[in-house]
Amino acid sequence: MTTINSSRGNTEVVSARRTESHDVSDIISLFSHFTEVVFGRIDVMYLLEKSNLALTLCNEKNEAIAHAVFLDYPNWNITDQSDWELFLQENYVNNKCTPLNTLFMHLFVAKEEYAAGCSQEIVRFLSFTDPDMGNVFEKMMTAPGSVADTNFTLFVCPRHWYHPQLYVRKARLEDYDDLMPIWTRQSKTLKETYSEYFLADLIECQDEENQAVVCEDAGTAVGFMSLCSQVNVSLFQECFDLGPFHGLCKPHPEDILKMPQKPSIQEGIYILKCSYFSIQARWQRKEILGSEEEEEIDKLTKIDERATSFHDVKDYKASATLLQTEEKGAFHPVYRGASNAFCIHLFCIDENYCFPELNNNSQYFCVILVPHHVPEFHLIQSFVRVVPLHTSKLGEELYVFHRAGLLKSFSVRRATTNDLLGVKMLIKTLSLNESILNDLKIFTLDIEYIRSHYNIEDFIHFNHHQHEEHGHLYHFVLNPIFHHYTKHFLKEILRLAHKSSLYYPIYPQYVEGKFQNPCAHSLTSALHYMVPVRPRRQIVYPLEELGINAPSEQVSKDQLSYSLNHINRKLVLASKASINTRIVVVGASDVGISFLETLVFCPHLKFNNLTLISIHGLPGKDRPGSKHRRFLINSHCFNDEDYAQMSLCSWVNVVVGKMTGINRAAKYVVVSKEKNVPYDYLVLCTGQKYQVLSPTGADISKLPTNREVISKWPQRYTGKVPSNHFTLNDDQDCLKATHWLKENIVNSEGNVIVYGNTIDIYTTVETLLSLGINGSRIHLVQPPLSSNVTCLNNNEIESAVQEALSKAGVSVYCDSILAQWNEGDDPDLITCAAFTTNTKPFKLQCSAFFSFAYRAVDYETFKAINDACLVFDGRLVIDTKFHTNDVSIRAAGPLTKYSRRYCVDEWTHSNFNSKEIGFELAASMLNLFDPTHKPFSKPPEGTDRLIPMYKGCKIKGGVLPGGYNYLHISKPEIPIRLDLELALCDHGMEIITGEARHGNYFRMHINKYNMVDSITCFSKEPFPVSNYICLYGQHECLLNDLYYRWNEGQITDLYSYFREPWSMAIYHDRFIDLKKELRQILMSEQYPLTEFLTVQKTSRINCKWRQGDKRKGCCVDCSPPISMAQTGVLSYVTAVAPQTLDPCLLPEGLDAIFLLLSC
Repeated sequence: MTTINSSRGNTEVVSARRTESHDVSDIISLFSHFTEVVFGRIDVMYLLEKSNLALTLCNEKNEAIAHAVFLDYPNWNITDQSDWELFLQENYVNNKCTPLNTLFMHLFVAKEEYAAGCSQEIVRFLSFTDPDMGNVFEKMMTAPGSVADTNFTLFVCPRHWYHPQLYVRKARLEDYDDLMPIWTRQSKTLKETYSEYFLADLIECQDEENQAVVCEDAGTAVGFMSLCSQVNVSLFQECFDLGPFHGLCKPHPEDILKMPQKPSIQEGIYILKCSYFSIQARWQRKEILGSEEEEEIDKLTKIDERATSFHDVKDYKASATLLQTEEKGAFHPVYRGASNAFCIHLFCIDENYCFPELNNNSQYFCVILVPHHVPEFHLIQSFVRVVPLHTSKLGEELYVFHRAGLLKSFSVRRATTNDLLGVKMLIKTLSLNESILNDLKIFTLDIEYIRSHYNIEDFIHFNHHQHEEHGHLYHFVLNPIFHHYTKHFLKEILRLAHKSSLYYPIYPQYVEGKFQNPCAHSLTSALHYMVPVRPRRQIVYPLEELGINAPSEQVSKDQLSYSLNHINRKLVLASKASINTRIVVVGASDVGISFLETLVFCPHLKFNNLTLISIHGLPGKDRPGSKHRRFLINSHCFNDEDYAQMSLCSWVNVVVGKMTGINRAAKYVVVSKEKNVPYDYLVLCTGQKYQVLSPTGADISKLPTNREVISKWPQRYTGKVPSNHFTLNDDQDCLKATHWLKENIVNSEGNVIVYGNTIDIYTTVETLLSLGINGSRIHLVQPPLSSNVTCLNNNEIESAVQEALSKAGVSVYCDSILAQWNEGDDPDLITCAAFTTNTKPFKLQCSAFFSFAYRAVDYETFKAINDACLVFDGRLVIDTKFHTNDVSIRAAGPLTKYSRRYCVDEWTHSNFNSKEIGFELAASMLNLFDPTHKPFSKPPEGTDRLIPMYKGCKIKGGVLPGGYNYLHISKPEIPIRLDLELALCDHGMEIITGEARHGNYFRMHINKYNMVDSITCFSKEPFPVSNYICLYGQHECLLNDLYYRWNEGQITDLYSYFREPWSMAIYHDRFIDLKKELRQILMSEQYPLTEFLTVQKTSRINCKWRQGDKRKGCCVDCSPPISMAQTGVLSYVTAVAPQTLDPCLLPEGLDAIFLLLSC
């Protein structure tokens, strides 16, 4: 914050931030009669959408007092945006403007008395300039013979007028007094660790290998850097993937490389391809940097083709690579050459300055180690973050900078056919080189599909962008040493191609290998400069019922799902906050996936060290629609399409293995008893799994009953698991069981025993039947219930399922406890199983045994938790903020229980929606990393003893015996028998149509507040599950006055009722926004209600059509295209995450800003 003075002597304390859409009215209020004269007629919203940078100055009351908008081309349309550089060169003298260092001002408004101070503050604070014409800008002289329009005048403001140019020199002892306050303020830990005079010792003990430099402003040292030419490159090679940087060594003939390194740089040319548009970036070898001779410049720009090279499918600025357990004997390159790097030991600088660039003539690389918890500061934004290896012994991040990164002059132009040879040489080491060449002449982009399937309007106001302004980024190839120019290349792509937005899809790849690899349809090094776009929930349209009101094919057509990444003009100069904190998630459960999804889709944060430890890696590897998943009930938290649209493998490191230990002191997780994965924060989300149940060992020849053996049951089996015994916990277990059954059971005569009393026994039986196993060979054995609530909890549905089992020939046994396998020993193969009952025991022949009788925390997980001295009380104990007794370890999901001090043993995370739990867990941890986070108000006293009650619904869905499609949606609750629930005086009412045995059963429960809190569907025909989930929590009046129509006998089939056109609005993903908007209108006194809606005596809300809204496919307030049934119902309010503005996070290298005025 800075104090500025007005022309009248008043003062204001102001702060700068990026302009948001809600500032438009404030901006317009600052317009004066000079605004149109100077800048022309301005559509502020349109200008904000197309701007590269828009800034607002606010006072302490958050009132806007000044605003400026900058673009990367001149205003007043004096020349085409792609040709302005040549225009300035031809028409103005002393022109040093390049796209890399120049922006143009298209609007500046301010309170009149503060105009001068505001313009200077924007220039000073942001490293850019903003005008108050006479005080900030200087007229630029035209060249002789200029053809520039004499009605316009070009003004320039060099950066160094308001952002001082610092002088770098060798440090002297007398600098100590200037540096000590800065060092103390920024490095309290170092001061406490070493001594008060540590800095003085560094300055005094300089020699040939250790140097110290300072940067000074007006004779005062404002920054310090300690450099050392001795670098332990061997240690770095062991801990980091330095292949792209040739191991930080000079090339040597005896180098042993992983693969033959082929030339990756052809005469200094790089090709970037955007749809049909390609970019060539070429550095100018004759440019003079400082006072160096041309020979030195040639030496600087001559990059050894072996010293820097491309590696396939890796993003070296991000963690989009796989951290995996290497196989034994994995090859590592050997570098024989001498060290080619120097390191920065210590660095500090006043926060109001940025350290100038250094040049070391003897070394090619500069490296710096940064602790994980330190935010990414301005200096290392020009460095490349090196991907750590899983064997890394260092608890720090390594950043590398190549001297070629000092080059400043690039020409970026469209590619021509003459560039094909250069492109071929550039990419020939990549596995996708043929695809890249083939795509040079291809351009396809279905922007309407993107708009309707992705929340692109979180980042742009779609109606302000023409169809041809959207571009599809196919390939982006860039040498790692130039990563800090990525945004410049993207900005130039947008300008030269006349685009405003770029989209980059990442398609899923279904592989059956041991490890998962991050995959896109090309390599891109720009991924982490883009923002991932959340997919939109899609309506399952009943096309026949809608008829002519059905949506267009662009909305309803099926396409291969992909993850979408986006960048636009506004985002290209926005900085993401890099989070290097190591966050390790154990378990790919719904909770864990939801947690990772929430972090990945934070648009203003970039998590570089997210790691998932999972037995089978990330889910979603199988092809969509794989039938083996039908073995288990579906929670409907995530499906194949969701996994494809998240593409977590692009952002998350995956360790394939099982957690077998936790070292809290050293902060690492032991994986599969051999590998260590370090962490700063550990998140445990393993959940509970079906365990192998131990037989009671009862001798059935003595005719025991359940009463005699119940004390020994259930217990975990500790012996060797028989090869034909299956416990199914995830998709991979199901896939393995399917293959085994097809090979050993389907075509044989053996029996299959399904043992348990959860709903998974029914889905498993149905799957076995669908595989072709005769029902007479399937035996369903159910142990005694642990409570009086059955898994289906609906007598009518249970009767229909039992009837279907009987019809299929499946034998059912109730209240049976497993007594022994075979003859009571621990077999390698189960041939028979014996059970006790309440009367007499029985024995069954067995060729495959499926156990769903015992679900608990996995033993190895329990042992790791217990050995780490984490509090375990049947489950891992947490508080209401997901904390364990270790501040660095969080936990969530069915693995956990609340501490006994809350006195709610019956409530655990198992009672709630797992996806919501994962989201809340991520939200609680974002408070630690998000610089824009605003602290919540202190909760009322006494609420710290209350557990949070989450609102998301619990969902179970699957196919039950008889081919019945089953869905149950319910509120979070402690299970209670349905007949007891209906007997309560305040249970509300239930609406039922159809009968379970006829396969058209639909039950909806309305609570006493007239809200839908339970839905049960049981149908022979498939139904739109995602649509019905939207009905949960809705007031019955919103469901077309459901209660009234039911009482009047107008509803005979709820399936048909919820396929009617009016219901499509309820299923729309932005219906909740409509409800919020209507509520705000009702609560507001600013607008007459009759303008928007009418409230009738029945409390039904009818939205009035607005003029011009009835066109098919049109939308209200920029909503995506929707059907006629929805038109006029929905409106959309864009929400962009606020971002704080740090001058050091803004683009470096910007030397001047231009203002073009009409005369």
